[in-house]
Amino acid sequence: MNFKKLALSTALIASSLLPLAAMAAPIPESHGSFVSGVHTTTGTATIYRLDSGTRILRLSNFSTSNGPKVHVVLTDHTVTGNNVIDAHSIDLGDLKGTDGNQNYTIPSNANIADVKSVAIYCERFHVTFGSAKLK
Repeated sequence: MNFKKLALSTALIASSLLPLAAMAAPIPESHGSFVSGVHTTTGTATIYRLDSGTRILRLSNFSTSNGPKVHVVLTDHTVTGNNVIDAHSIDLGDLKGTDGNQNYTIPSNANIADVKSVAIYCERFHVTFGSAKLK
């Protein structure tokens, strides 16, 4: 085999792998532990910033009850009782599951500096299953 071709092939392979090796781990921006509301809710909520600038909410070791129209909501205040929804709440959509780790993409226009907590909120009955104050 031609050593020049081998060297060029090796250099091309190495350069194509460089972006993967250069990727940084997600950066945690805030986190908190869930406290129960009307249903036992446990786990941790963490907001991460990815290399791309995208932010995600990660629920880890998460567990809560099943219910109708249960949503994951970011709020600009500490949740006490059922005071979840207001003009500054950011609804991240339906709860993906009652148990386990899960990710939710945060809209790019969301002001993360204003987010104070995460709530698991039942829209149908207007109750908070649980919430996590973020620090």
